[in-house]
Amino acid sequence: MMDGSSRLPEWLAGEGRALAITTFHSGRLILVGLGAEGRLRAQFRRIPRCQGLWSDGQTLWIGGEQHLWRFDNSLPDGADGPRGADRLYEARQCFATGDVDIHDIAAGPDGRPLFVNTAYSCLAEPGPEGGFRPVWQPPFITELKAEDRCHLNGLALGPDGRPAFVTAFARTDAMEGWREHRLTGGMVIDVASGETICAGLSMPHSPRLHGGRLWVLNSGTGELGTVDRAAGRFEPVCFCPGYVRGLSFIGKWAVIGLSRPRQGNSTFAGLPLDDRLAAKGVGPRCGIAIVDTETGTMAHALTIHSGIDELYDVTVLPGVRRPEALNPAIPATAPTIHSNPGSNSGTTTEQESKA
Repeated sequence: MMDGSSRLPEWLAGEGRALAITTFHSGRLILVGLGAEGRLRAQFRRIPRCQGLWSDGQTLWIGGEQHLWRFDNSLPDGADGPRGADRLYEARQCFATGDVDIHDIAAGPDGRPLFVNTAYSCLAEPGPEGGFRPVWQPPFITELKAEDRCHLNGLALGPDGRPAFVTAFARTDAMEGWREHRLTGGMVIDVASGETICAGLSMPHSPRLHGGRLWVLNSGTGELGTVDRAAGRFEPVCFCPGYVRGLSFIGKWAVIGLSRPRQGNSTFAGLPLDDRLAAKGVGPRCGIAIVDTETGTMAHALTIHSGIDELYDVTVLPGVRRPEALNPAIPATAPTIHSNPGSNSGTTTEQESKA
């Protein structure tokens, strides 16, 4: 069950915009737009363990369990689907990457996808015959092994469409070494220089360049903020009542994903977020917060009350009123991916999806 704040439909309708959301463990792509009489409308599609998400409005790139998906809009310009949709996304391509724990995804000017390969602690692109090809790794990572050594997760592209900044949980080079430093070991890394430009963060995610500033979510504290690159300092802009992860912008508005931390999971135990929530007398929420970055005020919200506890990513779909997607045909078996990142196995397939 989900609902929106009173003026959320008006905000969505204002310039014609919709939202796409991935839900991680519950394995759903959620498309939020407006239905009849201007009311909120949400469609759910199944993509196992979907996390990273990128869109330009016509194409969706989605990272799932062992696969990287490309969905394209199949409707001609100005045409509506049978249920009034103005975008109908169909799976057109599926890259078999193997279980590499895809986090953030971005597409450059040429349309080619780049993704954070969290398991192997690198940035990567799909291999020509399956698997993946590493294109960058933090300078402190000495070997590319499926050990999630630093929990590399977030990616921001620069104005030239090249990778500019990434986030990681810690400067560690051993299997899941970040877990010992998750409360204050987080960092933002400059891809070009390999230097850490901001440290001392708590499980940071979702770096984004917008309006000439570098934005990041300090997830363990529940804060959206900017990075003062000269001072190497995180500057909070607002607090959100949840584990913040997933960030998109349109104009002055920041669209932020909120999650309820996993109960009984040591990864989320003892976060500064707990004290912030207690001080405000509220519990963590799952949903979307829409923040005015000029004032730091949460102006609108979408709240998921049950069935889903965690979101991974969110993106604004500009110029879209009522998006829909067809369920992809999930491959029955995954390919074997060799531990050597330079090797290629599996297949890349072009396919039509089925409803």
